[in-house]
Amino acid sequence: MKILYNVTINIDEDIHDEWLDWMTNEHIPEVMNTKCFYDAKLSKIDGEEHGGRTYSIMYIASNRNLYDQYVEKHAKILQQKTQTKYEGKIASFRTVLEVLEHFKADE
Repeated sequence: MKILYNVTINIDEDIHDEWLDWMTNEHIPEVMNTKCFYDAKLSKIDGEEHGGRTYSIMYIASNRNLYDQYVEKHAKILQQKTQTKYEGKIASFRTVLEVLEHFKADE
């Protein structure tokens, strides 16, 4: 069963551009280089902002074992790098979802 690992992050406005560049060019590629996920999507959450900007990063693993491997071997180090770099400037939470079905529109 596929696993969708979602990280939702609110970023202070004053570091937004730097953070977005860092996520796009360093952090997300580093997560993908773990080979635990086969796909990632960076999305801006649309809606009312209450200070800062909010994004969702969705990583997809082929199975629970790969996600567990990420947690055991990589997550703590990568999360700590983010917290150290942007301490007090971001707030985040993580959600893990099991993908039960994937539907596509008819072409």
